[in-house]
Amino acid sequence: MSFSAEVKNELARVAGENDCCCAAELAALIRMGGAMVIGGNATLGINFTSENAAVTRKVLSLLKRSSHVKTEIVVTRRRRLKKNNTYQVRVVPAPGVKVLLSSLGIMRDDGLNVHSDSSILRKVCCRRAYLRGAFLGGGSVNRPEGSYHLELVTSNIELAKSLVKIMKSLNLPGRLTDKKDSYIVYLKEGNAITSFLQIIGAHNGLLTFENVRVVKDMRNQVNRLVNCETANLQKTVNAAVRQVESIRIIERQLGLDKLPATLREVAEARLVLPEATLSELAEALEGRVGKSGINHRLRKLGEIAESLE
Repeated sequence: MSFSAEVKNELARVAGENDCCCAAELAALIRMGGAMVIGGNATLGINFTSENAAVTRKVLSLLKRSSHVKTEIVVTRRRRLKKNNTYQVRVVPAPGVKVLLSSLGIMRDDGLNVHSDSSILRKVCCRRAYLRGAFLGGGSVNRPEGSYHLELVTSNIELAKSLVKIMKSLNLPGRLTDKKDSYIVYLKEGNAITSFLQIIGAHNGLLTFENVRVVKDMRNQVNRLVNCETANLQKTVNAAVRQVESIRIIERQLGLDKLPATLREVAEARLVLPEATLSELAEALEGRVGKSGINHRLRKLGEIAESLE
């Protein structure tokens, strides 16, 4: 089971306490995964389609709580690819469906409201429920082991803009992009995704995401430290090799006994300890010269060798 399916199964069990929140969640579900149908005498019906059985049960539950419309369930099985079941909730066309759609803000003044659902999103709790319904109807989230990515997909540009606006009102950095005939509202940062999961009530999914994320971040931090230490060690080794080469040049062409005592002391110590760090050289000289002093004298030896060459 994908991580998205796990989160949706959890959210499908979240029961809204207030009627206003249930209406907001149902409105988002219908906008994301529903389609309007016209029956006899110009009556309206609704078809909601999902591949998740738990989401389908949630839609049925919300419909029964919000109205007395007649519903049917149709289950079909794909013959190709994954051969998953597809579930369709059919709200039979009837005069009461128009009343339901008006109460959800999807219809207004005998016409479809293709813009925002601001009339049912005045409360923070309703905005949270609306985002939960949007995720159940058309959302997905990657497993935290991979790249951080959560998205809500819709074919309605106005709905996509409304979702971004709702996210912004809840301090979520939602962004909008398009792909072919779809509009995608997405989150990329790990902190933003955990905040989103908390807001919509996916607490188990949040804990799973955070546990994996902590381990992943610690592993990345360890890798960065190891890479940094490796790079510093390589720099130290390269510098020591150059210093030994410079001292050998001076030894061959000038002789170390011709150097001032301070330089000769450091040069001989470096030849004895070719892989030592500056701190280790300072200890070998029994603290007579500090790290900065040794570094200065080694640079001076390098300049002498360069002039001899």
